[in-house]
Amino acid sequence: MIKHRGFAPVVERSAFVAPTSVLVGHVRVNGRARIMYGAVLDSEGSSIEVGECTIICETAVLRATGTGDVEHPVTVGDHVFISPHATLLGCAVEHCSYIATGATILHGAVVHSGAVIAVGALVHARTVVPKEFFVPPNTIAIGDPMKIYSPGDSSVPDAIRSIAFARTAFGVKADWEDRISRYTQTTEVRSKEFESHFVDVVLDTRRQKPKSKPHSTRRQSS
Repeated sequence: MIKHRGFAPVVERSAFVAPTSVLVGHVRVNGRARIMYGAVLDSEGSSIEVGECTIICETAVLRATGTGDVEHPVTVGDHVFISPHATLLGCAVEHCSYIATGATILHGAVVHSGAVIAVGALVHARTVVPKEFFVPPNTIAIGDPMKIYSPGDSSVPDAIRSIAFARTAFGVKADWEDRISRYTQTTEVRSKEFESHFVDVVLDTRRQKPKSKPHSTRRQSS
């Protein structure tokens, strides 16, 4: 549990947060949610909300972003299952959705209720996944209305260009073709954003257990 930018995580008593998970800043975990080992929930300059009875499995990463006046919170509804190694960045996932192992959902995307993002699939920035839609394994979902692409589809670069990912995620306005400038600006933006971690405070969340007399393990002689 880490206090960040003046915010400390809030966890309902009926929720479980594994001791090797990390919750940073303006994070709220609602009742009966389960945050498993190695998961990271980092609010940065925005916020993260985890719904009732939502499961976030091992090593999943949820990270909000806030750069300048633009915030991309992470909101996860009730009864959502987020599998190991999934990554959710500045997106919204509505109730009763399933995010499979290794899936990624990027900034400004919305996954509507009952949708499935299958193993290894990518939901790109500002994409809207319809209610109860199944995004197939190892595919790329882009746009609103959404279109599904295979990884080798030659039209993928143009589709990504059309959603202005760098501008959405980082506020970077460099041309698509000018990758040196784009990634220089990208790292500068995140370096500035992450600078606030220098003053993070690690919270002591150990609960005091009532003392009790030790039980003897010796068998009484008859």
